[in-house]
Amino acid sequence: MPLNSPRRSALADQVINALRDQITSGEWPVGSRIPTEPELVERLQVARNTVREAIRALAHNGLLDIRQGSGTYVVATSELAGVMHRRFADADPLHVAELRSTLEAEGARLAAHRRTEEDVRQLELLLERREQAWDSGEVERFVQADATLHLAVVKASHNEVLTALYADLGSVLRAYLRHDMGSQLRAEDRLDHARMVQAIRDRDAELAAREAASYTEICRARGA
Repeated sequence: MPLNSPRRSALADQVINALRDQITSGEWPVGSRIPTEPELVERLQVARNTVREAIRALAHNGLLDIRQGSGTYVVATSELAGVMHRRFADADPLHVAELRSTLEAEGARLAAHRRTEEDVRQLELLLERREQAWDSGEVERFVQADATLHLAVVKASHNEVLTALYADLGSVLRAYLRHDMGSQLRAEDRLDHARMVQAIRDRDAELAAREAASYTEICRARGA
């Protein structure tokens, strides 16, 4: 949608907001490459320098990663997510696993108490997609499917603060899972989440929490 051209600084802010909206809405998901500068110039009807300025601003804020010769990629969905991505990029993998376990266990516990029938249907759909992603053998597809399922579990807690915090940590958790999975999916790393989803459906809060937290125990056993 073309943007009007008032003062340059105001126009740059408009472009920044337009690009941010594409990210936060999920139109450009984390890990995806955004359109090229010429494509954005055509789409927004602004000068190339303005588009470049907006991209650099979002890269500085941690939402985008400019990779020379490859393109510009979405790495976070908010400025806070970008900060967390940079802050914890070199964190101890086991510490990341423990943080993930803590948030997901509490999210699953609350979800078992508060889930709606619509939540359950969504979880079952995402569980099936996760299984399909595993069967495909594609690491990145599985990482995204696994992350989407876990975020849906936390959302089913209907705790907006917990959900926002977990979402902002999403890039950190996905980066760790990619590292943990390596270049291929291995049978010994498969973790079945069907029992967690069933426990949420059955409103068994303690079982749901245990199943959600089981990933950390696997990491400890491997010496992660």
